[in-house]
Amino acid sequence: MNDPGSTGPTATRRLPPDAAGIAEAAALLRAGRLVAFPTETVYGLGADATDAAAVAGIFAAKDRPRFNPLISHLADADAALAEGVFDAQARRLATAFWPGPLTLVVPAHPGTRVCDLARAGLPSLALRVPAHPLAQALLAEVGRPVAAPSANRSGRVSPTRAAHVLDDLAGRIAAVLDGGDTMVGVESTVVACLGGAPRLLRPGGITRAALRDVLGLDPGSPKAADADRPAGPGMLASHYAPRARVRLDAVRIEPGEAVLLFGAGRPAGHETARASLNLSPSGDPAEAAARLFGALRDLDASGAGTIAVVPIPEDGLGEAIRDRLARAAAPR
Repeated sequence: MNDPGSTGPTATRRLPPDAAGIAEAAALLRAGRLVAFPTETVYGLGADATDAAAVAGIFAAKDRPRFNPLISHLADADAALAEGVFDAQARRLATAFWPGPLTLVVPAHPGTRVCDLARAGLPSLALRVPAHPLAQALLAEVGRPVAAPSANRSGRVSPTRAAHVLDDLAGRIAAVLDGGDTMVGVESTVVACLGGAPRLLRPGGITRAALRDVLGLDPGSPKAADADRPAGPGMLASHYAPRARVRLDAVRIEPGEAVLLFGAGRPAGHETARASLNLSPSGDPAEAAARLFGALRDLDASGAGTIAVVPIPEDGLGEAIRDRLARAAAPR
């Protein structure tokens, strides 16, 4: 597959994290090309959100279902507020957590520049102001919303470094802006503010407790994805999946399985594992979140048919980790 906007096979460029790399990445985006870039959560696959042809290239490069809406990224809160209709709760969340790993799903402003395809035909849109300095510099240089789902094939493990992007998308996109490893490691928290009480659509880098502290109420549990038309990004039942089958809450490891550990405990049969990685030997959910997708990719590379995952507590970022693992383990 060729990068949209090109006339022949494309070699994906790896751009340096300097002024020249940012300028080239911005020029490519403004020209309708696809560029992956780091955020504090994972790498995003960017396209000009105002250009339907460019956005269509994201779906083609990722082999992504077109009904799944995309997050549009903005350089600052003022730019985001111009694209959507923010009620008092949405403004409260934006003030508390932007820039940062929070996506807000709000009604689209009548004058929004985000194209219908990026919104999957919905009257709402998903907006985020990332905290990563490279992302902020790039978005400021582009000067328009940039649609950017995770920079991987649809349903596969999200990328936390440039090499992961190239593993999935080399030859399919114009460039990747290399900012090293991401910091948070799981995607943004997605909250819908569409009238009535805010709803948590996807747990992520902002914990439920932090949302509750700002809102003064619990935003509720994530809703099951609508099979035909998800309300927000990252809600497909099967998502973030390695090639290997994923088995959750494993208390015994079968011979030949790979094992994903957490904390100091070791399940029975651990010594027979084909490969073993520990998300956080100290049991720190933040460390585990940052390492999750890289660990799944590394265990998948071992060739094991199954990745067994030990129980992980749901406290704090554990909720987001368990959400991603449940989607990775879902039937495909």
